[in-house]
Amino acid sequence: MSAILWIQNGRVIDPVNQRDAIGDVFAVDGVLVDSLSAAQKAEATVVDASGQVVAPGLVDIHVHFRDPGQTHKEDIGSGSRAAAAGGFTSVVCMPNTNPVCDNAGTIQRITDKVAREAVVRVYTTGCLTIGMNGEQLAPTGQLKNAGVVAMTDDGKCVQSNEVMRRAVEYANMFGLPIMDHCQDASLTQNAVMNEGEWSLRLGLRGWPKAAEDIIVARNVILADLSGAHIHMQHVSSAASVDILRRAIARGISVSGEASPHHIEFTDACLHDYDTGYKMNPPLRTEADREALIEGLVDGTLACIATDHAPHSPTEKDQEFDAAPFGIIGLENSLASSLTTLYHGKRLGLSEVIALMTHKGAEICKLEAGTLSPGAAADICIFDPDEVWTVDAEKFFSKSRNCPWHGKTLKGVVKATYVGGRQVFDGVSITV
Repeated sequence: MSAILWIQNGRVIDPVNQRDAIGDVFAVDGVLVDSLSAAQKAEATVVDASGQVVAPGLVDIHVHFRDPGQTHKEDIGSGSRAAAAGGFTSVVCMPNTNPVCDNAGTIQRITDKVAREAVVRVYTTGCLTIGMNGEQLAPTGQLKNAGVVAMTDDGKCVQSNEVMRRAVEYANMFGLPIMDHCQDASLTQNAVMNEGEWSLRLGLRGWPKAAEDIIVARNVILADLSGAHIHMQHVSSAASVDILRRAIARGISVSGEASPHHIEFTDACLHDYDTGYKMNPPLRTEADREALIEGLVDGTLACIATDHAPHSPTEKDQEFDAAPFGIIGLENSLASSLTTLYHGKRLGLSEVIALMTHKGAEICKLEAGTLSPGAAADICIFDPDEVWTVDAEKFFSKSRNCPWHGKTLKGVVKATYVGGRQVFDGVSITV
């Protein structure tokens, strides 16, 4: 007997098809269809989505699941459950695991575990360089054959322009996008927060925006030289947004992403040395925050990605200089983005959904982010107006390093479906 899903009476928003209307969504055997026959309707599992939004499953092209090597922080199972609770049906994991993803064996190890434990679609990336040391190119073709969807040394940045040029050229030969964590390490040694008024007030070593801007500019030059697509991860600087805007206007194949924390918080949040706000790149100024939002509004920044980076409480509960960089955000990303952009009257609901679905999917060439007939029935149902208070202690993630803990947001995920199968019911994981 086929598995039939009939979601009724929701506000169906599918930006790819410019659909935004009250209607129904149908799926048969995990695939979206235009309609159901009378016999199929009689057999269908019916979901009443009245008063709620029915959207494509969310897509996040920048997460850290710490598996293998640091599974006390997160693993494939817990990370994918956190994703499902946040409305995500497809996520792309970064390669800075232990061991790092610089060979086909490690990729296969992760892929096998994904098949056993993941409740959403989990994709892998490969390292640009061996050991992520920025010196010798990783075997790009081998990694491509193993199934990676992009190449990146995220967590580090290739400092040598020559090595980065060759890495970009090889990735382009294999049709793989390059994603880069843009940071000139010579400008950030021992830095822990944005360089500016607040770093001076707090007596903490400052991290200049130029460290990001210089590498973004370098990558624009390399993209122009090679014809490859280079995607800038977690853009945080107003100048970087401007560099990308000018490059895109010239037809250069580059893109960038914004993270929910960088469009909501500023370096003033560190006023009491709370390590929950310590991240890489650091929170910047109000002017930078506003520039990032403008970049999302005008299309300079292509998508929203969480940079979900779990750490254990004992690691974060240290003096500011010693605590690791990184926060988690999968389970509140939709709500925080809606609160800042939609309820903040900067973007429409369909535009926010586009930033969190097909636009990221397109960068990594994923078949995701749409409700088109024939596509996988990956669906997120949410109430954009429901108010809730974030309680990280109730998260499905193993970690609790969430700067939104205790904050009030608007937007609640009610259900998540992967391939037509419900994986989250608004309260619990259902598989």
